Amino acid sequence: MTSTDSAQQPADAPAKAPAKDPWDLPDVSGLVVGVLGGTGPQGKGLAYRLARAGQKVIIGSRAAERAQAAAEELGHGIEGAENAECARRSDIVIVAVPWEGHGKTLEALREDLVGKLVVDCVNPLGFDKKGAYALKPEEGSAAEQAAALLPDSRVTAAFHHLSAVLLEDPEIDEIDTDVMVLGEVRADVEIVQALAGRIPGMRGIFAGRLRNAHQVEALVANLISVNRRYKAHAGLRVTDV
Repeated sequence: MTSTDSAQQPADAPAKAPAKDPWDLPDVSGLVVGVLGGTGPQGKGLAYRLARAGQKVIIGSRAAERAQAAAEELGHGIEGAENAECARRSDIVIVAVPWEGHGKTLEALREDLVGKLVVDCVNPLGFDKKGAYALKPEEGSAAEQAAALLPDSRVTAAFHHLSAVLLEDPEIDEIDTDVMVLGEVRADVEIVQALAGRIPGMRGIFAGRLRNAHQVEALVANLISVNRRYKAHAGLRVTDV
């Protein structure tokens, strides 16, 4: 047998499956989304946009009364609950708490978040007279800290670069931006991409594994500088995809 013969594939070998379309994303319309830190600007904005798009949303806070007041203010069927209840009742849990309370919040909710798809959108930032600058957590990023603290959850990272001002503005119908989504399991990443795509004008873009989350989180410091310089609410677009 020649080398050419040995390289030939057997006639009865199964055909190679076509590559999956990266834009073939799952239907997430029936999933319940919880937003921890949903009484802050970023959390409220995300809750409002997702609920306005038809998603069932529960806002979480350390105080149930505060969460319920924020939910009533936002409308669109949003409910408010204490953080643990919010986590237990949700299929997807977005973490939008301040960086200073990130670790303690997740540690306290470890049992309530078992099996949940967790989406971390926290940006570790410091501020001084020169402006915003990125902090680097010991674990590498906020998302990696979440993964370390929540070993029985499915941790992803997304929604870092969104303007809370635009998200909360009821006069704005579309948010012109892409959302960079990171995670270890492609199916989980695709769920988060699909969730981002529920908001008009927005796309979810796969941006790598969690080890690449630090530079995504850190980029917010640059966007803050852009916004201050140009009096804007800058977002991101990924070209050629």
